[in-house]
Amino acid sequence: MANARSGMAVHDECKLKFLELKAKRTYRFIVYKIEEKQNEVIVEKLGEPTDSYEDFSASLPANECRYAVYDFDYVTEENCQKSRIIFVAWSPDTAKVRSKMIYASSKDTFKRELDGIQMELQATDPTEVGLDVIRSRAN
Repeated sequence: MANARSGMAVHDECKLKFLELKAKRTYRFIVYKIEEKQNEVIVEKLGEPTDSYEDFSASLPANECRYAVYDFDYVTEENCQKSRIIFVAWSPDTAKVRSKMIYASSKDTFKRELDGIQMELQATDPTEVGLDVIRSRAN
């Protein structure tokens, strides 16, 4: 288990599953959750390679914070097939203040554990992680 500076531990499975997403494309997305009682970040959900972006956004709870990574495939204006690994810091306005503070203070350290993030989004409502936002930021 890796220790985060914020005092939050990162379960080894978090990094292992991320490496599988990055290298083998085993998953389309991963949703991470901070388990407050154990004081560590764990894997909450793994998205199958065939899952859509809608499946991913539906995996982000309406009233709770999460971290997530999404393997985004897209075609450039030059008609080139590309892929970007996007880190999402999901912190809805309706989440508890304590939860928002814990996720905010642990984010940078957790993100450093995931080597290969190419883009970051911070979102407080579903429109900020819409597919159109992702597309415009990826190009």
